[in-house]
Amino acid sequence: MKNIFKLIILFALFSSYTKINAQLDTLKYLKQFEVNKTQYINKPFSFLLDKMTQIQPKTVWPVLITNKKSVIRESEFNFCDKEKSFNNVIKLYITWQEEIPRSDIKYYEQKNGFYFTEEERVFYGNKIVKDILVYR
Repeated sequence: MKNIFKLIILFALFSSYTKINAQLDTLKYLKQFEVNKTQYINKPFSFLLDKMTQIQPKTVWPVLITNKKSVIRESEFNFCDKEKSFNNVIKLYITWQEEIPRSDIKYYEQKNGFYFTEEERVFYGNKIVKDILVYR
C-alpha cells in the first residue's frame, strides 16, 4: 500500500513538472517572436502565423475597448483549449494597424466558439500587425 501511495505521488510530481516544462518551452518559443517583432510589424498576420512552425493558436479573444465597443484594436491568441483560456496561460497579444469592426469578429465567435479555425486564420491573416506582446 505504501508503495502504491509513493508511486501516485511520484507520478503526480512528474506530471506537474512536465506540464510546467511544456509551458516554459511554449513561452520561450513565443517570446522569440516578441523579441524579433520588427520582422513582423507592418506585415500581415499570416506572415507571423507561417513562421510559427511549432505551435499555432487554438483560440482567439477580442480585447474590448471601454469607450469604443464597436471596434477591436487588439486580439489575444491562446495556445490552449478554450476551457483553460481563463487560467494562467500563455497569450500572444496582437495590436492591429487598423481597427476591426466588432460585428465581423462577433460572427466568427458565434460560429466557431472562439476557436481559431481556418476561417479565422484567413480572416485575421490579411490584418496588419502593429505590435506583439507575449505574456503569461
